[in-house]
Amino acid sequence: MSDTVQSAGWRTKLSGAALVVSILAVIWFAAAALGTKYGLWGWQFGLGTMTIGWGPPIAFIATGLASIALIVGFIKSPRTQPVILGLAALLIALMLLFRLIGFGAQAASLPPIHDIQTDWDDPVRFSDTLLAQRKSADAMNPVEDDPVIPEAPGIEERWPGMGGRHVSEVQEEAERERVEDGETVPPAYDRPIEPVYFDQSPGEVAAYALRIAENRGWDIFTKPEMGEDVEQTMLEATVTSGWFGFRDDVAVRIRSIEGATRVDMRSISRVGLSDLGVNAKRVSSFLSELQDRADGRLEP
Repeated sequence: MSDTVQSAGWRTKLSGAALVVSILAVIWFAAAALGTKYGLWGWQFGLGTMTIGWGPPIAFIATGLASIALIVGFIKSPRTQPVILGLAALLIALMLLFRLIGFGAQAASLPPIHDIQTDWDDPVRFSDTLLAQRKSADAMNPVEDDPVIPEAPGIEERWPGMGGRHVSEVQEEAERERVEDGETVPPAYDRPIEPVYFDQSPGEVAAYALRIAENRGWDIFTKPEMGEDVEQTMLEATVTSGWFGFRDDVAVRIRSIEGATRVDMRSISRVGLSDLGVNAKRVSSFLSELQDRADGRLEP
């Protein structure tokens, strides 16, 4: 019989076991996310314990077992079956491991904030109705005009010097290149979080904003007023993440200022300290698309 059909005995069994472990590891991470999304357990357990706590050991075990299986598969003929199974197991395990490493690096490179907006001097404020909805949904993060990063041992360990700082200062710092300990640190965000200006009336710009929000699948909470006579209006929406089902609230303020229409935006997570840059990315991408669609600009 040829190598492709001969049994490699215990080496094939080892490679098969490694593949099963790698597949079970994928199922573990999927269960952590989807279980959180559908309310089987809290996000602290799904993300904190299952993913961040137990996830790395599971990924390392899967990677180690797959590596051993692949090496053993190359020892002698027949090689085809054990090598294919071992290689498949290793690729799956490495995908998980690199994903976790990237997640950790991203978390370490971004500031511990979850509230982003274009104007901290004149904050975008949510409606009382949406704030009540957040409260009824047990949102842990308060909506404040001038939030401060909490001072706690865990925060100081992961982000030294961040405790007690104003979120507005940290956001501004994250938007620009800076020098720390003699080394240049690039901006944490792709672009500055800043307002956009338009020649159209607030009501006309609101129509564009609503269309973009709907196309993105956001749950619209407050529809803005539309029409040429509208001088100021607001769009409010809730955005739910795909895997864990985390919810963030968004407010887009559209008003007439100094002969132009100015659009400000705020996005805040309901739970968690660091948003991994999600809110900043949402604000910048939304305003960038709005600017492109309605021919906006960054100056009045």
